[in-house]
Amino acid sequence: MRVSGIGIVVLICAALLVSGVSAQSVEKTKMYTVTPSGNLHTPTLTPLVTSTISQGQIVAYSRVISPGTSSMIVDLNWVNSANSLSLTIVAPDATLGPYYDLSDGQTDGRIALSISSSTGLTPGTWKFYVKGYQVSGVQTYSFVTY
Repeated sequence: MRVSGIGIVVLICAALLVSGVSAQSVEKTKMYTVTPSGNLHTPTLTPLVTSTISQGQIVAYSRVISPGTSSMIVDLNWVNSANSLSLTIVAPDATLGPYYDLSDGQTDGRIALSISSSTGLTPGTWKFYVKGYQVSGVQTYSFVTY
């Protein structure tokens, strides 16, 4: 099969357009860029927390970021888009969010984000606050960072 020069240019432009859409920034601060994380494949050794939350309740998690870490994935998944959870991330030097179901570009009962910094994530304890934003009854969810 032979591809012309114009065909190659069209393919390259299409690839750039698609990658630009998937990397659309959710939030950009002086230090951090937050983007939708796309299709996730959680590493098998990453601890996944499963819990429940009710209306107005806030559950806190934390993770220590080591020096030299340039990015991390944050995935809050409750599947039931009839309920709404929010996620606020507190780095040692910034507060990110709050983020809601649509923050990652989809209304699907999930907030899946990638946080990155060209100079590296600030080392130290990062805190993650999951809130039952609009919950009827009790909502089961899972939360993981890696």
